[in-house]
Amino acid sequence: MATRGGVAAVLVVLALAMAAASAAVTPWKMTPQPPKQSTPGDPKKLPPGAKYITVTPSRFHNRNYEITCRTDWGASCLIKCPARCPNKCLAYCAYCLTFCLCDFIPGTSCGDPRFTGGDGNTFYFHGKKDESFCLVSDPALHVNARFVGNHNAESGRDFTWVQALGVTFAGNNNNHQHRLYIGARKAVEWDEDEDHVAIVLDGEPVEVEAAKNARWTSAAVPGFSVTRTDVANAVVVDLNGVFAITANAVPITDEDSRVHSYGKTRNDTLVHLDVGYKFHGLTKDVDGVLGQTYRPDYVTKVDVTANMPVMGGADKYSSSGLFATDCAVSRFARAPVVTAFAS
Repeated sequence: MATRGGVAAVLVVLALAMAAASAAVTPWKMTPQPPKQSTPGDPKKLPPGAKYITVTPSRFHNRNYEITCRTDWGASCLIKCPARCPNKCLAYCAYCLTFCLCDFIPGTSCGDPRFTGGDGNTFYFHGKKDESFCLVSDPALHVNARFVGNHNAESGRDFTWVQALGVTFAGNNNNHQHRLYIGARKAVEWDEDEDHVAIVLDGEPVEVEAAKNARWTSAAVPGFSVTRTDVANAVVVDLNGVFAITANAVPITDEDSRVHSYGKTRNDTLVHLDVGYKFHGLTKDVDGVLGQTYRPDYVTKVDVTANMPVMGGADKYSSSGLFATDCAVSRFARAPVVTAFAS
């Protein structure tokens, strides 16, 4: 009887084990979840190894764009780009988070000018309406930005954005200088199908076919090209071995103005540029609002822990014109220090 009892006990244990194993391999059925509204992610806590989807809301979506991906808990994700970058953003579907492109890419200037330096730190530089400031200055390359702005009479605040870039660069053997203009055309009413990016090289307008990936190359400046990354309002301007500048023309909408109290009027959409920069062969003496952050020994003086870290010292970056190389920290056309790194 004792033996029979022992066998019975073993059989019971085996039955329980088999039941547990069966339960372990039974597919878990996810309970349908209601759609979830995205939330802005923390730029200082970017998810490592995450996969992102680029989202460009159109006027037909009212900036709410439902993408087909799902969160890790099964809910569909309803994307709303962050207020800092309402016209284009990146979505991390797994946790239904959104980020701005400026959160990821060193060497960018976006919105109410928010820069991400070559050192990876983000800061604001507000400049001044209708004035130019040197962003990058090196012996063979000088980049100025002209700021467009708006004054909110009710709050008394001034807001600025980058409206145009004036790029001066050395030609072959440094015996000639070229001038490149990249600007955003003013518009009373914004039409996303109309191209608002203007490019001029050495006084000649650059005309690129209105088609995505259309490319224009210069016969006069070797290695210079302009490529559309969209049918309108988005280009990459490239000079082999020197720089690649990504420029997107974007407006300030009524919603932007309401949220941020920009005080936008009906006669100007304040079209400006969101810009990404890639530099090659900068010297260790490079300077400028953005350029200095590429120095190998650069240590920021900006309080990057502040809610709005602001870089001051506008006077030393001030230039007398869009193509002037006379800012106090100018390095252009000086004898170069050892060239050793790229951005």
